[in-house]
Amino acid sequence: MNKKQIKMLVRIITAAVLMIALTVLAKFVTLNRWVEFILFMVPYLVIGYDILKKAGKGILNKQVFDENFLMAVATIGAIALGDYKEGVAVMLFYQIGELFQSYAVGKSRRNITELMDIRPDYANIERDGQLEKVDPDEVEIGSIIVVQPGEKVPIDGIVVEGKSTLNTSALTGESVPREVATGEEIISGCINLSGLLKIQTTKEFGESTVSKILDLVENASSKKSRSENFISKFAHYYTPAVCYGALALAIIPPLVRMIFMGLPADWGEWIYRALTFLVISCPCALVISIPLSFFAGIGGASAAGVLIKGSNYLETLAQTKTVVFDKTGTITQGVFEVCGIHQHSCSEHKKADGTCQPEYTAEEQHLLEYAALAECHSTHPISVSLQKAYGKKLDNTRVTDVQEISGHGVITTVDGHQVAAGNDKLMKKLGIEYRMCDCVGTIVHLAIDNVYAGHILIADVIKPHAAEAMKKLKAAGVNRLVMLTGDDDRVAQQVADEVGISEVHSKLLPADKVTQVERLLEQKQGKDALAFVGDGINDAPVLSRADIGIAMGALGSDAAIEAADVVLMDDDPIKIAKAIQIAKKCLRIVYENIYFAIGVKLICLLLGAIGIANMWVAIFADVGVMVIAVLNAVRALFVKKL
Repeated sequence: MNKKQIKMLVRIITAAVLMIALTVLAKFVTLNRWVEFILFMVPYLVIGYDILKKAGKGILNKQVFDENFLMAVATIGAIALGDYKEGVAVMLFYQIGELFQSYAVGKSRRNITELMDIRPDYANIERDGQLEKVDPDEVEIGSIIVVQPGEKVPIDGIVVEGKSTLNTSALTGESVPREVATGEEIISGCINLSGLLKIQTTKEFGESTVSKILDLVENASSKKSRSENFISKFAHYYTPAVCYGALALAIIPPLVRMIFMGLPADWGEWIYRALTFLVISCPCALVISIPLSFFAGIGGASAAGVLIKGSNYLETLAQTKTVVFDKTGTITQGVFEVCGIHQHSCSEHKKADGTCQPEYTAEEQHLLEYAALAECHSTHPISVSLQKAYGKKLDNTRVTDVQEISGHGVITTVDGHQVAAGNDKLMKKLGIEYRMCDCVGTIVHLAIDNVYAGHILIADVIKPHAAEAMKKLKAAGVNRLVMLTGDDDRVAQQVADEVGISEVHSKLLPADKVTQVERLLEQKQGKDALAFVGDGINDAPVLSRADIGIAMGALGSDAAIEAADVVLMDDDPIKIAKAIQIAKKCLRIVYENIYFAIGVKLICLLLGAIGIANMWVAIFADVGVMVIAVLNAVRALFVKKL
C-alpha cells in the first residue's frame, strides 16, 4: 500500500470503531437526539469529509451529477431523517469500496511500473580515462558508451568491445539471459549482468527502443474501447436520470397520497426510499471496474512481453478470426545463410538429400564477391547473409551508382562492370535470360554487364515455436491462417507446410500485400477481425490497413513498430495466441461485470422503489457490487497460465 491508501485505511478503521462504539453505547444509554447527532457526526466527517468536499467542488464547477454528489445527498438525507448510523455506514462502505479500487489499480499499475524501471537514468561516457555520467538525451549517434555489470543499457547500439549476458525480462517477459559479443546489436532497456560492454550508439535516446516502449505504455490508456466509451456515455445520462428519478420518488407519491387518495403523505418514508434509491443507483461498479479490467489486461500483457497500445485494440484482438503473416523475420528468423553458388548447373553441387554442397570454386567465390559488393549498402537480411558468407572486409569505394528497386533487387556498378543482383523479376525487367534452380530456398540471380552469370541459393531458418504458434492460434479460435511473402512459390510453400499454414500468396510486392489484405478484409464476416503480423519497413502499410497490426518488436523495424497496434517484444510468434487469449479473458471479465452490476442494481432499484429494500441493501447494491466487480477485474492481471 502507498501512503494515501494507508491513510485511508486508518480513516476507515477509526470511523468503523467509532460507529460500532456509538451503536453499542446507544443500546445501553438513552442519548439526547442532538447529542447522538453530534457524536455520530464525528465518524461521519472522519470518513466522509473528502467526499463532501469533492461534491461541493463539483457543484461549484457545474459538474453536479457524479458518485460524490450521490453519496453526499444520500448520507446527508439519511442523517436529516435521523438515521445517523445508516448515514455513516453508507459513507464508510463507499470508502471501503474506493480503497479496494485504488489497491486494484495500484496492482495493475505495478506491472506497468516494473516495465518503467527500464528507463535509464544516465549513460557512461569515457573521457580522459574516467567514466562520466551524462543524461542519455545528450548522447549523440556514433558515441561510445560504457555499460558496467548491473547497469541498464541506455541507448540502442552495436557492441564494439566486450561480451556479457543480458537480462531482457523487462522487455520480453522471458527470464532466460541473452548472450552478446562484439559486433552484435544491443537494444536499450536490457540489464547488463556480467561483463563490461562498450557500445557505439546507433540511435538517439528519444528514438531508442526503451523510449518507444515507454511512450507506447504511457499512451495506452488514452485509446478507449467501445465498452469504455459506452460506459462513459451511459454514466453521463444515467446519473442525472436517477437523481431526477429519486426526486420524483420523494415528491410525487406523497402528493398523490395527499391529493387523490386522502391518505397521510408519509414524507419521511418516501424521502427515505428516494435516498435508498440514490445509493443503489450509484454507477460506481460500472464506471470503475470496466476501465480497470482493460487496464489490468494491458498490464498483464506487458508483463508477458506483449505491448498493447490501447484497450480498443484489446477488444479487436478478442474478435480476431483471421491472422495474416509476413514470412521473413516473422515466421522465419530472418537469419539467411548462403547454402549454394550455382554458376553453371544446379546438379553439380546437389547432395542426395536435396541440399547443396557449400564448397565453392575460385570462380564461384568471385561471383559471391560481386554479389556481396552489390548488396553492401543494404541492411536487408539477404544482403547481410551475402556479406557474411563472403567473410572479408568489403571496399565500398569499388561500388558506384547504386540503384535499389523495391521487390526486385539492386543494380549497381562494381569495378566498372554493371552488376544486377536480385530475383527473377529483376532479370525479366532487364530482359536477361536466367536459369531456374532445383534446390529450395531464396534465389539471388546475378548478371554482369547484362550477361547472366549464375545464382546464389540462400535459405532462411524457421523460428522454433512457429509451428506450435499456429496450433495455439487455432485453439484460440482463429479459423484462417494466411502467409504473404515476396519470396519464391516453392520456398513459401515449403515454409507454410512446415508450420501448418494452408493459404499462401507468394511473389508479392509491398503494394500487392496491401491488395491481398484488402481482399481478405472484404471476405470476413460481421465483427470478425483480421490481424496482420510483420516486422519489416515494407510491412508498415499493411500493418496500418489491417484491423489490428502486430509487429515483431525486438528485431523489427521502427516503422513497423510505429504502425502496429500490438508489439511482441521477443519476436516469438507464439505470443500472438497469448495476446488473443489475454484479450478474450479481459473482454469476458468486462461483460461479466456489466451484466452483474446492471442486473443487481435493477433488482435492488425495484425493491427500493416499492419499499422492500432498506439502506443496508442499498449499501450492498452499491459498494458490495463495486468490490465484487473490482476483484473480478483484477483477474485480468493473471495471464501466466493462459
